[in-house]
Amino acid sequence: MRHLESCVSHLSMRLPKVLAGLVAGFFVITLTAGCEKEEKAGPPGPPVVDVVDVIQKDVPIYKEWIGTTDGFVNATIRAQVQGYLVKQNYREGDVVKTGQALFEIDPRTFQAALDQAKGALDQAKGILEQSRANVAVQEARWATAKANLARVKPLAEQNAVSQKDLDDAVGAEESTRSSVIAAKASVTAAEASVVAAQANADKAALELGFTKVTSPIDGIAGIAKAQLGNLVGPSSTQELTSVSTVNPIKVYINVSEREYLSTRESSEKVEGIPLELILADGSIFPQKGSFYMADRQVDVTTGTLKIGAVFSNPGNLLRPGQYGRIRAQMSVLRGALLVPQRAVGDVQGSFMVAVVGPDNKVDIRRVKPSEKAGSLWVIDEGLKPGEKVVAEGIQKVRQGMTVSPKPFVAEVQAKPETGAQAPAKTEAASKPEPKQEAPSKAKKR
Repeated sequence: MRHLESCVSHLSMRLPKVLAGLVAGFFVITLTAGCEKEEKAGPPGPPVVDVVDVIQKDVPIYKEWIGTTDGFVNATIRAQVQGYLVKQNYREGDVVKTGQALFEIDPRTFQAALDQAKGALDQAKGILEQSRANVAVQEARWATAKANLARVKPLAEQNAVSQKDLDDAVGAEESTRSSVIAAKASVTAAEASVVAAQANADKAALELGFTKVTSPIDGIAGIAKAQLGNLVGPSSTQELTSVSTVNPIKVYINVSEREYLSTRESSEKVEGIPLELILADGSIFPQKGSFYMADRQVDVTTGTLKIGAVFSNPGNLLRPGQYGRIRAQMSVLRGALLVPQRAVGDVQGSFMVAVVGPDNKVDIRRVKPSEKAGSLWVIDEGLKPGEKVVAEGIQKVRQGMTVSPKPFVAEVQAKPETGAQAPAKTEAASKPEPKQEAPSKAKKR
């Protein structure tokens, strides 16, 4: 019991001190929180925005079109005579020369036809020679008859011979003359027969030559569409293969009617404009091209006109059927005003930029953009050279708002070189270091 009383007495003596400590701690916490609130309650500064100067310079205007490559000459190889395909003399995809044999058709039938035609030709030539010899015989007989008539006629006038002898002489002369005319006609017919036989022989030789299907041009031969043993001929709907000349090679594009008219109305000659070909992998074809031709009519279904460009293709890198983009510098805008594309906002169909004036106040303006040059946009109306515009985030500012501008450097570092990447990373890594010291100082407080 005495022990309990002593504990109560001891507790009653320490209680005021504990309460005093709690009250003091409460006031310290309250004062500290009040100081922090007083520090945070200060007025906020103007927002920091990235600004960029409106650039004025000459801007080359480029146009791009989607194009399809095609051979400068595309030859469809078909069989000109009917027969069975017995041989293929080329490897698919190889470069072939003019006159090179690609396929062979069984020649035996055509060889027999040629031999028969040659025999008929020789026979016709023999008949011609006989006819010419007959003409010589008939001409000799006519000459004898004419001489006999010339001798008999004076004698008949002197009544030295009978009238019958004169009549026989006259009849013999006329008969031999007719024989000469008939013999010459036979020669003409024989000559015609020789010509016909020669034509038949030439035709047979030509058909025999057609059994070797050759390439009519230099180029790249395609995949064979007929197999060995197939019966091929002029009536076949499917070709044997195709050969395309790819150096130079053509690229076809489709331009709108408006583009075609505006280009024709300009003073520059489009034939002299150098063209770049951007391939499917993004690489630029090393050879420059030029416009080559324009189709005779506009496609009424699409309203476009097919234009052909030609490119030198020395290594046969380009093949028919490839897709690419043709780029050409069509004109130059003198003294154009440019801003980054990200600085232009689209508000309900109207293009706006935020201009920061000398007093750091924002002026929202409506502008009229036109051509794009890389990441920049040409502004035709609404801006002046040297003005500063908010580089991005136009929706974060409003009319008359005061801001704190700072230079916009993202465009400069858009494509950094390899050596410039290291300082950028070093700077970025050094920035967090001061921020790490702040918590340690707070802990010290």
